[in-house]
Amino acid sequence: MRIGLISDTHGFLDPKVFDYFKDVDQIWHAGDVGTAALIEELGAFKPILGVYGNIDGQDVRQLFPEDQRFVCEGVRVWITHIGGKAPSYNPRVRPLIQKWKPDLFICGHSHILTVMHDPKNKGVLFMNPGAAGRHGFHKERTLLRFSINQGKISDLEVVKLGSRARVD
Repeated sequence: MRIGLISDTHGFLDPKVFDYFKDVDQIWHAGDVGTAALIEELGAFKPILGVYGNIDGQDVRQLFPEDQRFVCEGVRVWITHIGGKAPSYNPRVRPLIQKWKPDLFICGHSHILTVMHDPKNKGVLFMNPGAAGRHGFHKERTLLRFSINQGKISDLEVVKLGSRARVD
C-alpha cells in the first residue's frame, strides 16, 4: 500500500500534489484541510482518509472525525491533527498513546516536518508531514510518501513543493 500524507493545506491545494500522488493507493490528510471542496477534489483523485483540524469548519468536520484509528497492512495507525511531538505529546494524546499503542502516529498542526521513532514509547513511529498550504510560518511546503507492506513501513520520501510564498 503506497500512502501520500499531507497536512495543513488551509484551503490551498498545489496542483503538483496530483503529480506526486499519482502512484499512491490512498491519501491521508492530517487536518487543517480548509474546505470540504478540497477533500472532494482529492477524493475524486484517490481514496482519502483524514481528520479535521482546529481551523476546519463544520463542512470538514462532517466529513472527517477528530481521530482516525485503523490497521493498514498490519500497521496500527492513529491520525489526529493536534498531537504534540514525540515523546512530549499533548495532554489529550499522552494517555491514549499508551492505551491504543499505535505503530504509526501521525499528526499535523505544527507545520514542522518530522519523522522519528518515539524514544519513550518503543515501536511508535511519529510522522508530521509539515504543511502543504501557504498559510503559516513554515518556509517550505512539504508532504510525505511511504509504503506499508506486511507490517513494515518503507520507502519514505519527503516531497518539497516549494516556497510557502510562491507556487511554481
